[in-house]
Amino acid sequence: MRSIEYYQEKFNAHLSSRVTEKEPLTLYKPMSYILALGGKRLRPFLTLLSTDLFGVNYKDAFFAAMAVEYFHNFSLIHDDIMDAAPLRRGKTTVHQKWDINTGILSGDAMLIEAYRFLEPYSATVFKELTMLFSKTAMEVCEGQQYDVDFETREEVEITEYLKMIEYKTAVLVGASMKMGAIIAGADKAAQKNIYDYGLNLGIAFQLQDDYLDAYGDPKTFGKQVGGDIIENKKTYLYLKSIELGDPSQIRELKDLFSIQPAKSEKKVKRVKEIYEHCGASKATKEAIATYTAKAFSKLDTLTVVDKNKEVLHKFGEALMGRKV
Repeated sequence: MRSIEYYQEKFNAHLSSRVTEKEPLTLYKPMSYILALGGKRLRPFLTLLSTDLFGVNYKDAFFAAMAVEYFHNFSLIHDDIMDAAPLRRGKTTVHQKWDINTGILSGDAMLIEAYRFLEPYSATVFKELTMLFSKTAMEVCEGQQYDVDFETREEVEITEYLKMIEYKTAVLVGASMKMGAIIAGADKAAQKNIYDYGLNLGIAFQLQDDYLDAYGDPKTFGKQVGGDIIENKKTYLYLKSIELGDPSQIRELKDLFSIQPAKSEKKVKRVKEIYEHCGASKATKEAIATYTAKAFSKLDTLTVVDKNKEVLHKFGEALMGRKV
């Protein structure tokens, strides 16, 4: 099996060869724009890697990987509209560059295209892929709704938050890997274990994203650092602070999350200080390590050669230690 960078390179080359603009340009240009913004391509290259892992040429998974990437970017366009986000991967978001209606319609078109990418597979494989894809898509929508609901709820439990990020983020990572296993004809037990690997890794990934939203380098993070604090989002950092903080810290944190000052720098700075002093930042890093370890434990159940498992181990370790 090849390196992570190999699969990224091959997918990026395939994506570039398939993305075209046609009339009406106002529909297709925003689609090519967000795809051109780059990103880690985490989900599609995991589909390629998973197919290779189970002994089938990764090229057979290009269509599924494209479906995953188009679906992911559809969700980003709509998420950015809902969050009124100005930046995505360091660049202007689609709805800001064009307008909200264009963002909605181009996002819808990307969702439709995602399903169309699955059409070349055999009837049996197509059915399995689309059933998984539809289940995952609905869970992503449920996760997004939980996220929206949490913004106006006074109290949110950590277990509820973990379920939200599982649905909103992690299920697509798990599905990306299971799609590769389906294409490769892996047995049901192997499909479940590789899904669970991706699911736990996806939770770790989102927790790390939450952490970097507060502590990432603004030059490399690609999004507005402190954006979750500015928007009063109840992330794992916030919820752990409520759990671990003393009464005065909890009271101050709730007060800070009830306001949106015109100048947010002082608010962001103070919230981060509370995160650090009460131990929430440390607890978040520990949770990232815990879910990464759970992902690794699923690798041990797979009956594939150890050197192939090692690629996934190195990927998880790199994910846990990423800075951007």
